[in-house]
Amino acid sequence: MMMREFMRAANKGERSDVAAVCDSSVGYLYQLAGRHRFASAYMALRLEEATRDVAERSDGRLQAVPRRSLVRHPEIFD
Repeated sequence: MMMREFMRAANKGERSDVAAVCDSSVGYLYQLAGRHRFASAYMALRLEEATRDVAERSDGRLQAVPRRSLVRHPEIFD
């Protein structure tokens, strides 16, 4: 699931939970979803873990966002 899809499907509390775990803001998550910004490698890893945790609690409605989709150069994870 891409970040844009995750943000559309998640409710307000779930988006807030992801932002809080990552020590970020919901506005920053929207910037990532719109591809106006790209996450650092460390932030992408934290976001992947946070979205996985939220997705597990959503009863299959959400999926984790892969860290490769959040960075400008995904080859850094190879």
